[in-house]
Amino acid sequence: MKKTVIVVEDNRGLREQLVQILETAPDITCLGAFASAEDALPQILERKPDVVLMDIKLPGMSGIQCVAKIKKIIPAMQIIMVTVYEDSERIFCALKAGANGYLIKSSRPDQLLESIRDVYKGGAPISSHIARKVIQHFHLIGPSFEEADNLSPREQQVLDLLAMGFVYKEIGGKLDIGAETVRTHVKNICQKMHVRSRIEAVAKHRPKF
Repeated sequence: MKKTVIVVEDNRGLREQLVQILETAPDITCLGAFASAEDALPQILERKPDVVLMDIKLPGMSGIQCVAKIKKIIPAMQIIMVTVYEDSERIFCALKAGANGYLIKSSRPDQLLESIRDVYKGGAPISSHIARKVIQHFHLIGPSFEEADNLSPREQQVLDLLAMGFVYKEIGGKLDIGAETVRTHVKNICQKMHVRSRIEAVAKHRPKF
């Protein structure tokens, strides 16, 4: 039986390229490709593909938010993030939201196909240098403690948006505040949670998507 896949990628060229790669595999079939999480989500929930290839930066709902919504309804859904982002914060946020794998878009076609087969069997495919970042990240944060209860409502909002993968400017736009104000909130969050960076703050906090 063929493994079924749905692609969520807003860049048309990359979306078509991913579909073409999938079509070269005799054991994989693409059920659909969508440019936004809003378009993809109902189809994913209805058609229940074996694997979802998800971009992080999407118009409207982010890929990280979409992953969290899917996992809340179908926890066993296998989702691989396929993105250009390699920063530790986005990697951690995606994995924490429930992503089962994390690949860079520059990965070779054969690596992408093998990752789909791997995650289908219960594996967790991650590009090698991404895996190193994750390991370094966990070495940095040490044991996890829930200390977000001391945050103000606004600080909680900022932390939740950080956990969704948004940057300061994007958070400011969503909350109608300046980027520097966001930066001040993040500084206060770090002090209250006894961490040294926003990455550690996100790591210690389980966001409520």
